[in-house]
Amino acid sequence: MEFVGWAAMVGALLGGFSRGYNLSGAFVGAVLGAVMGQWLRVLMRREIQSAVQAALAEAEPGAWPVESQTFAEAETETETAPLREVPPPEAVPAPETHQQPEPAAWVAPIAAPTDHPARTDPIEEAIVKVRAWLFGGNTIVRAGLAVLFVGLVFLARFAANAGLFPIEMRLSLIALTGVALLLVGLRKRIERPAFGLSLQGAGVAVLYLVVFAAAKAYGVLPPAAAFAFMILFAALGCGLAMMQDSLSMALASFLGGFAVPVLLGGRADTPLGLFTYLTILNVAILVIGWKKSWRPLNLLGFAATFLLAGLWGFSSYETRHFLLCEIFLLASIAIYLAAAVLYAHNTPGPLGHYADSTLLFGTALVGFGLQAGLVHGRPFAEAFSALGFGAAYLGIAALTLRQRRAEMRLLAECLLAIGVGFVTLAVPLALEAKWTAATWALEGAGAFWVGARQARWMPRAFGLLLQAAAALMVAVSLERNVAALPLANNGFMVPMLVALPVLFTAWLLRARLEHSGSFLAQAYASREYDLRHVWFLGGFGLVCLGILRETDRYLPASAAPYWSGPALASHMQIYAAMLAILAAMALAQTFGRRRDWPVALWPARLSLPLLTLCFPTALMDGRNILYSPDVFCWVLAVSLHLWLLRHLPRDRWSLAMHAGGVILGTAMVADGLWLGIDRGALWDTSWAGVVFLISATAMLFTLTRWAGKAASRTGTEGLGWPLNPAASAYWWHGARVLAVLVYGGALATTLMAEGVTEPLPYVPLLNPVDLAALLALASLGLWRQMLCRVPAPPPGAAAIGGETGMGAGAVLGFAIANTVWLRTAHHFLGVGWDGEELIGSQIVQSGCSLLWTMIAMGLMLFAHRRQERSPWLAGAVLLGVVVAKLVMVDMSKVEGVARIVAFIGVGLLMLLIGYFVPLPPRAQSRNGVEA
Repeated sequence: MEFVGWAAMVGALLGGFSRGYNLSGAFVGAVLGAVMGQWLRVLMRREIQSAVQAALAEAEPGAWPVESQTFAEAETETETAPLREVPPPEAVPAPETHQQPEPAAWVAPIAAPTDHPARTDPIEEAIVKVRAWLFGGNTIVRAGLAVLFVGLVFLARFAANAGLFPIEMRLSLIALTGVALLLVGLRKRIERPAFGLSLQGAGVAVLYLVVFAAAKAYGVLPPAAAFAFMILFAALGCGLAMMQDSLSMALASFLGGFAVPVLLGGRADTPLGLFTYLTILNVAILVIGWKKSWRPLNLLGFAATFLLAGLWGFSSYETRHFLLCEIFLLASIAIYLAAAVLYAHNTPGPLGHYADSTLLFGTALVGFGLQAGLVHGRPFAEAFSALGFGAAYLGIAALTLRQRRAEMRLLAECLLAIGVGFVTLAVPLALEAKWTAATWALEGAGAFWVGARQARWMPRAFGLLLQAAAALMVAVSLERNVAALPLANNGFMVPMLVALPVLFTAWLLRARLEHSGSFLAQAYASREYDLRHVWFLGGFGLVCLGILRETDRYLPASAAPYWSGPALASHMQIYAAMLAILAAMALAQTFGRRRDWPVALWPARLSLPLLTLCFPTALMDGRNILYSPDVFCWVLAVSLHLWLLRHLPRDRWSLAMHAGGVILGTAMVADGLWLGIDRGALWDTSWAGVVFLISATAMLFTLTRWAGKAASRTGTEGLGWPLNPAASAYWWHGARVLAVLVYGGALATTLMAEGVTEPLPYVPLLNPVDLAALLALASLGLWRQMLCRVPAPPPGAAAIGGETGMGAGAVLGFAIANTVWLRTAHHFLGVGWDGEELIGSQIVQSGCSLLWTMIAMGLMLFAHRRQERSPWLAGAVLLGVVVAKLVMVDMSKVEGVARIVAFIGVGLLMLLIGYFVPLPPRAQSRNGVEA
């Protein structure tokens, strides 16, 4: 962190004194300095780590000669290696020669045997070397050079402000200082390599500073001569770095070169000078890349070039600069694309030559972003730019593939992927689609793929972040989709172009990917693998979003600012979205089954919730399942749902979908029947009130007769789908919910329905209310009877098949019998359909007394024939209730003929019961004792 701190201090000094000392400039300079220092620190650390790993791969463990280690490395190893404790004498067995054991001692670390190397972790050794390089004797030298460089800047400014010397002399003195640094560094390059390289880098940076100031700030050097000197110094830096094989020299030289415009830059009418200067530096980096695989240098030039160019563009760009900016942008893209190709050509790896994903994908991403900003507002310019980028990458990929070099295949595949991505991106751009989210998703997929191929976690993490940002951008930038063309519009294409790369990345995530084995790589790998399901579901969600955006498309208005109507009617929007999403589920499920990708089967689990959501939505829109073309859409949707359900693995969720489909099917049958109610204008009659009850009753009866044949079996073998394997989901889980609905519906209907049967006359028992209630009771009885035959009844089935179910059925039957009499009295005797009026009616009360007595008589007759005491006792209890009612209600409130009929009728019936239906005897046990 000291390196970052020094860089922040230097940046604060430069920023604070750039326009007279100010705190804002110091703060900005400190931030920029810290960022650049951290950047260089990370780059140097990676380079040293790569060098150590390569050395470990080539040399056998423990075979390094001690003489090859530098003083800093040896010192670091001595300080960081743990001390070994020699075992005490009593722990060491005495040798046969009876030599006296040596006393215990603490000794310095010794070289381990060859077959057991002392250091086996290359990452740890890389960290040791990095620390030795950063915190060794060169740290003070580097800090001194930074301070010296800042002092020279201050000296130049002071001399300029005070007018002490002519400007030519001041610049010459500074140049001589740079030359002196350079010469001293060259003389010390062998004796003290690190010290000499640092001085050389500072000297080259000072020369850059002098030339740039002479040409731009003071105008004492013609532009042509300044550019010649810059080319000379760039060549000098390249030569020195390559001659001494020093990456640090190259980084120092070019860091100073890129810092010159920041230090002495000012406003100019044209960016020609800045762009030419940056291009010279980039060409120098490209020349070095021809022979050296110095990736940090490439990344430094890439970041500095586009950062400086971007800062200038955001602050000073005007339309008149377009041609110059375009030429510079294309030249920079070509240079760093060529640098990426050269790096792959010069950097072999265990699985082929490495491909620098940062340069390959970063150049495409940043370059196209700046290009889109330049041509923004020009018709189809972004689309043609994407085609141009795609053609360039595909052309380079074709040239690479023509060489037929297996080791360059990874580079060719990366170029091919980027080229195809740009060609694909050109389609929505031609139709005014936003390029940002789609580009990020495509580049993220490419970066992740390269990281997976090279077992590098950082490109993979970068790719995932890009795709997450792309998905977020799509989600927050939703607006009304107005387009004339179906599918080929922004609303559909943009989510799809983000979804496809995300799904491709999810496919790569299906298995754990290799990594370098470092601590950070291991920590990231576990988190990465946990994202495999999230990434697929996110991609599928983006597909659904694209479908919804397309179905909600509006046609362009003929006259602004009014919007025209939607392209599809509201109900067709529902059906189109439902069918398209079901088709996407089917496609994902098919791919997942064939490729053994379990997460691809997950969307199919939501087919029933999707249908359940769309069905009431269509009802609220005034549609019916039997309308045209609704019926065809629903037939296709249900068929797709059943196909998806058939190929789901058997688990609780799939069984729940089988059972839930029963409820949805019941609602659909009811909706079809309601169409008949609507056509007959029967909404104000009882025909409409019993539709759902009839539908549920019919479905329960069907399940009992169809799936009930599997209930009496011990297994589902030999049965067709869906009974095998989901028979219990129908005859128990689904039928149980239906039984509750049927029971409650029948009870509510018979208690509340008035029995309006228009245009038909009301006939007791032969009317919609009584028939629906009786059919419901019969259907429940058949289902209970089926449960009694189940060999191993599920929890709760035994109670339904026992006395609990019998009692619930008796309550419903008793309610049906009473309400039949109440509706008959209402329709034929003129009693109002109101609770108070019905209770206060003498005829109703007398009729209830007689009815209850006949019910009791029926129960006793049944008990006598079956020789069962329980029904007889129930009838006797009901008779007791009748007698109490006669005494407490009928005697005081019922008068006249009604009271007479009630008492006489009940009395006669009780006499008949007592004579013909005696109490059955108790059941005898096997030993003859009464049970």
